[in-house]
Amino acid sequence: MATTNWNDFIDQTNRRMTAVRGGIPDVAAGFAQLAKAAIAPGALDSKTKELIALAIGIAARCDGCLAFHVKAAIKYGATREEVLETIGVAVYMGGGPSMIYGAEALDAYDTLVAG
Repeated sequence: MATTNWNDFIDQTNRRMTAVRGGIPDVAAGFAQLAKAAIAPGALDSKTKELIALAIGIAARCDGCLAFHVKAAIKYGATREEVLETIGVAVYMGGGPSMIYGAEALDAYDTLVAG
């Protein structure tokens, strides 16, 4: 992807997802409930769960996942060092492609935390 403006990417993706949610409202509502339940604190806190989601997004090479899970991880207090360790686990599990997407995730973190 190699985007340089993660905030614009999030805005653009949100607009596109609004159209999808309008077209399949029941599916969208179910997905929203699933996401809420999955990230709710339990044995793992929400920050840890978002970092797990970020690692999966990196390994799956999902641009939107990088943007939204980095943003959520920041919301839950993730540090740059925690994001870097998450990238390390993703590289371990996903090899070279995860290294490239890990760099994208770090850029998203640096951009979004700066505002």
